[in-house]
Amino acid sequence: MEKALWYLLVGTRGGENRVRIIRALSERPQNANQLSETLDLEYNTIRYHLEKLVEHDIAETGGDEYGKLYFLTDRFERHEAEFERILDQMEN
Repeated sequence: MEKALWYLLVGTRGGENRVRIIRALSERPQNANQLSETLDLEYNTIRYHLEKLVEHDIAETGGDEYGKLYFLTDRFERHEAEFERILDQMEN
């Protein structure tokens, strides 16, 4: 998980937006449209980053296709301290 987080947050463009999405999902599950409104980002941008987060087992979906909710995975939640540590290192 740590390698995936480094890659997604530091190693590629869009890390800042992925951090914002992860933070929003940690507060409550949301669909792509809600995230778009909450974070003031284009819907397609949100969808792209959600696909990457799902692909790397950071987020998962629930519900039907329309209004599908995104949640943080149990695996991510077990490694949330690593996420916070990476963020601290990014800021310093």
